[in-house]
Amino acid sequence: MSDKKVSRPCHHCKSRSASAPTDTSKIHYEKFWLYRHCSSVQQRDRQAQKAGQLFSGLLAMNVVFLGSAFISSMIFNKVAITLADVWILLSILKVLCLFWIIYYLLGTSRQPHAVLYRDSHAGAIWIRGSVLLFGSCSILLKVFQIGYSTILIHCKSRVEIVFPSIGILFICTQAYFLWHHSKDCIQVQHNFTRCGLMLTIATNLLVWLLAVTNDTLHMEIESQLREVEQRFAGNETTSCTCPNTTICKVFQKGYILLYPFNTEYCLICCSVLYVMWKNVGRHISHHHIPHTKPKFKLQGVVFGPLLGTSAVIIGACVFMMYQIQATSLVPSRQVFVIYYSYYIVLLPLMSVGAVIGTIIHALEKRELDTLKNPTRSLDVVLLMGAALGQIGMSYFSIVALVATDPRDLLNSLNLSYSVLLIFQNITQNVFVIDGLHRRRVYSQTPPGKKEDTKEEQNHEAHSQRRVSVLELGQEIRKASLSYIHTYSHLSWKRRVLREISFFLILCNIILWVMPTFGAHPIFENGMERSFYGYSTWFVIVNFGLPLGVFYRMHSVGGLLELYVTA
Repeated sequence: MSDKKVSRPCHHCKSRSASAPTDTSKIHYEKFWLYRHCSSVQQRDRQAQKAGQLFSGLLAMNVVFLGSAFISSMIFNKVAITLADVWILLSILKVLCLFWIIYYLLGTSRQPHAVLYRDSHAGAIWIRGSVLLFGSCSILLKVFQIGYSTILIHCKSRVEIVFPSIGILFICTQAYFLWHHSKDCIQVQHNFTRCGLMLTIATNLLVWLLAVTNDTLHMEIESQLREVEQRFAGNETTSCTCPNTTICKVFQKGYILLYPFNTEYCLICCSVLYVMWKNVGRHISHHHIPHTKPKFKLQGVVFGPLLGTSAVIIGACVFMMYQIQATSLVPSRQVFVIYYSYYIVLLPLMSVGAVIGTIIHALEKRELDTLKNPTRSLDVVLLMGAALGQIGMSYFSIVALVATDPRDLLNSLNLSYSVLLIFQNITQNVFVIDGLHRRRVYSQTPPGKKEDTKEEQNHEAHSQRRVSVLELGQEIRKASLSYIHTYSHLSWKRRVLREISFFLILCNIILWVMPTFGAHPIFENGMERSFYGYSTWFVIVNFGLPLGVFYRMHSVGGLLELYVTA
């Protein structure tokens, strides 16, 4: 009896011990001091980060407003505020940026645990390559400006030589900084780094704004001189003109040709610096880092390169014809008809390709990538913002053309061009942005491919020893069969996406080249200019054209990413 009485309490104890884990699992861990301390530390870090971003943003806003006030005063009151005053202000800002960049390179980035993480999505090779390309063109532009001002030193200020010299130092230092440190997620001196980045962004924005207004004045003077030459046969001259020497003509033409590259350089630098600003103090977990890096391969596409190359060749021919005719005193009406006809044929093809690509994205089973990515967020904002340049100019053209004479041949072509341009920008933005938010699927090497490539390389090594026409034909046949095998290996959805992406890449390249190197029929046809007035239309065009050029270049980067990850 006693044993049974003892065993019963033991059995009851076992049941209580079994239920013990369920009771402990209900403990509220947020009541512990350690949890409260850690959460408060994280909250203070977030508050400090937001406060630092707010303060640096206010600094950039005040600098931009101050510089904009100087530039606006120069435009509307040239007596009180001259161009030299604006150059002095920008030179001071550039020197401050140079001091900060040098301090970052020699001090901040070399501190212990300064760069623990690097953003793999930031500073893509095409962006850094664009910084170097446009930076080199901007440096050459400054050299032409210094040479041209040196020849005309008798009628120009010495500031026109000092300001480009400081600009060369600023461009070289900034390009080096962005090439090597665009991926940094700096973990020390957060507030000072944020303020330095925002000051550099504000300086680039002011340089861009000054370049746009100077380009407006330059084109206005050039057009007025053309009208004077038509009336007076070029008999009138000014006191400060380029002498009739070859070197002076080279400086003048080179300056005019390279001028648009300076505006593009400023916009690209602003976008890269903004991503760096967002990455200050950012911690990246290991699962955010891609294990395999996608590579650009031409295999698997046929029709996209063919159609795109045809568009580039035809566009180059149209561009050369336009440049030859439009630079004459009386541009022929036929060259505008050819120019608009090329766009009217090309833009619908691009729109149809973008719509098909968007439909394929909807049919795919890939999930949306919802991870926090400052680079992708900036890409979306830049695509949407830069597209407003072309869309805005198109709407202004539509209103002017409908209100005047839309039944005229040239006006009807211009109207169709404006409508198609709006539709193409919208469809391409939807296609690119939807693709950027899809989960990345990198192409894998099919089994046995490495062995095949090794055997082909060995066979090529033997065939080089005994070259003959027959063996050369066999090698070409093998390469063709390998290309066809790779093409058939891709699924039809991925294949169509790669074809569309490659076609749109080449089309955006030629549509970037044509306005960059001087094809501006939206101003030179004279229709909108006579409707809105000379000064108003110049402001619209010179704010819209640089954004349109930047949109085409940025679209190429987004489409390249879609092509690689398709």
